[in-house]
Amino acid sequence: MSRVIHVFRQPERFVAGTVGEPGDRAFYLQAIQDARTISVLLEKQQVSVLAERIEALLAEIARRFGTEVDTGQEVESSDNDPLAVPLEEEFRVGTMGLGWDADSKSIVVELLAVTEEEIDESVVLDDTEEGPDALRVFLSPLQAREFADRAEKVVSAGRAPCPLCAEPLDPQGHVCVRLNGYHQRSPMGDVSGAGE
Repeated sequence: MSRVIHVFRQPERFVAGTVGEPGDRAFYLQAIQDARTISVLLEKQQVSVLAERIEALLAEIARRFGTEVDTGQEVESSDNDPLAVPLEEEFRVGTMGLGWDADSKSIVVELLAVTEEEIDESVVLDDTEEGPDALRVFLSPLQAREFADRAEKVVSAGRAPCPLCAEPLDPQGHVCVRLNGYHQRSPMGDVSGAGE
């Protein structure tokens, strides 16, 4: 079966978002163009890495090509709306690719579906018939900056980290590895730890 590549050359929207409560959130990327919506599921860490890599690529593009993007200041994202519904997962993301299309002056984000076979790097940002399904989105530098800004906010909106071990705190607290399982009062005032 040949692969399906969903291409969004001028997306009206490309955002990261979540479904669920902190500690039990599912992370999605969603692209919308001309009444067509594609949503893909991925891990929190993948969203974070993608945002970081986009920021780094924007800085490199500005340095090498003189493309003006304000990478030093925080961008006020105009899109704070939730994900569009109904939310139908097209696929779970395995491999991510990122590139610069000099012709259109666009950052290209490609998200490939998880596959059991090993992926040859040559299928990333390529239209070959064989390989995993993909979502390919072309973003202006400003759209990319807004995407990265929102993605970072979505990732950091989860549970607060433990001040000792940096693991996420549940509302009930947690067993901190730095305390060897001894009871620790959580910020909520509940007792947490082993042996309860």
